[in-house]
Order: sequence, then structure tokens, then C-alpha cells
Amino acid sequence: MSVWHGDLRKRKRSGGKIRAYRTKRKFEKGSFPAEPLLGEPKRKTVRGRGGNPKSKVMRDNQACVTDQKSGKTEKVDIIRVVKNPANIDFNRRGVITKGSLIETSLGVARVTSRPGQHGVINAVLVGEGEKS
Repeated sequence: MSVWHGDLRKRKRSGGKIRAYRTKRKFEKGSFPAEPLLGEPKRKTVRGRGGNPKSKVMRDNQACVTDQKSGKTEKVDIIRVVKNPANIDFNRRGVITKGSLIETSLGVARVTSRPGQHGVINAVLVGEGEKS
């Protein structure tokens, strides 16, 4: 089973059917989200548009964390996923997406990359007021 992003078989405003003038195309085919979790590093490489490889994080236990005050970036271990405001279910399961708050050895950091799309977890340290 796959995800399809075409719109050939929609209906008119009146509710009548629109007849499809062609079949489905491969470029309209989508994929299921990666939903990266905390764990032993595992990545998946998939074929992207134009045959370009796209790396997806399935599991990872390290992140590149930047301290904006000093301007230094370090690769540190992720202790736990504190919060995921993107989805209440992701919050419960500990899925790491853009905007997730992760606890690292340097402190709490907000994920700035899209791990399921970019293949890496980048984050910036957050201040005390931003943790809520």
C-alpha cells in the first residue's frame, strides 16, 4: 500500500464525477512518514525526485547541538524527548520531528532540521523561558 498525491478522481462542485483522463503516474506517488525515534542509529536511503538519494532517520541517539551564544556546535547524545508540539501522539511515543524539544548533555534543545527528510538531527539550545 502506498500514498498517492494525485487529484484525478475528485468530484465537481455539483457532486458529479470527474472522469480521469489518464492513469496514475510514478511522480504522484508519496511515502509514509519516517517517524524518527530515540535509539541505536538507523537510516534509510530512498530514491527521490530525479533519482537523487534522500536519507531518512529511522532511529538515532545523537544530535548536532548549537549554542547560539558561543556559536559552537557539538555532537552530543540525546537523553530523552521532552516534548513534541507537532502531534499529541508523537509526544507520547517520543517521535523526533522539527520543533521537538530534546534533552541532551548540554541542556534542552529544539530540533531545527527535519530528521525524516534531511537524515540528520540538528538542534539549538533553548533558554529557560522557551521550555513550556
